[in-house]
Amino acid sequence: MSNREHEFYGYDFDGVVSIGVTPRWTDDIIITGRCIDEAEYVREYVTKNTGFIGEIIFNPMTLAERGNHTVQARTYSGEHKARTIKKLREDGFNLTRFFEDDPIQKAIIEEANPDVEVVHIVSNLVQK
Repeated sequence: MSNREHEFYGYDFDGVVSIGVTPRWTDDIIITGRCIDEAEYVREYVTKNTGFIGEIIFNPMTLAERGNHTVQARTYSGEHKARTIKKLREDGFNLTRFFEDDPIQKAIIEEANPDVEVVHIVSNLVQK
């Protein structure tokens, strides 16, 4: 992310980028609830399927710590995304919109970042 002043967007991976809603510019960012031990898979998928070469920020937890497909795991992921967005904005980055498919995570992000438009991607293509 090179330019702090221009508007850019953030994208979730599972249920958003993974189903074809992809970043527009290299300054856009993917903020995923996927854990650090899943980074290689996600990076390879994104490169192969989207061509996106921008930044991907992972949940700093391991998969064993976070769990998978539980309300608690989804909450941890939402909290990670909300903190990351908040920190980027506090650091002067103009992230104005985030694309999210999980209603639990969407609510957490919106509560922590009321000035960010959170676009709800509705599909049943991925397990929540």
